[in-house]
Amino acid sequence: MSSQPPVPPTTPVEGSTDARLLTEAVTRLRRALRASIRSDYPWETLPMAQVELMQVLAEHSPARVGDLAVWQRLATSTVSGLIGQMINSGLVARAVDPADRRASVVTLTDAGHAQLAAWVEAHEQRLDRALTSLNARDRAAVRAALPALLHIAAHLEGRDVPQQRR
Repeated sequence: MSSQPPVPPTTPVEGSTDARLLTEAVTRLRRALRASIRSDYPWETLPMAQVELMQVLAEHSPARVGDLAVWQRLATSTVSGLIGQMINSGLVARAVDPADRRASVVTLTDAGHAQLAAWVEAHEQRLDRALTSLNARDRAAVRAALPALLHIAAHLEGRDVPQQRR
């Protein structure tokens, strides 16, 4: 008897739309990455919500909690709780906003930058191994799809990015 769960079918269901297939692919990739990072790199215990906040802070720092909540489409109280946990872990620091001394801003600490860099490196190594398992044609197809996938992400984030003509 196998201890591994059954693998869902990987062939498209007849009549599936592109949106449905993309949803399935993204969902399965996220789940597989989340599971594999925990088994391949057991030191990695950061919840995804904290990782995503760290990614935003790496791009937009310092930031107010309210702004982080808007960018992540989360309740301010949720982000505030996550930030509290991350402060306790030494990943972020809170300081007075120099533009408005009544407000505070959050920044990544050196430990936060290091943890995020280790997380990114671990994921890149995991994905690199998966990509090298593909044949050359499939690797090229993934590479060719990346600009369109990034365009879709930008569109879903509410950023209007012009489509490049080929």
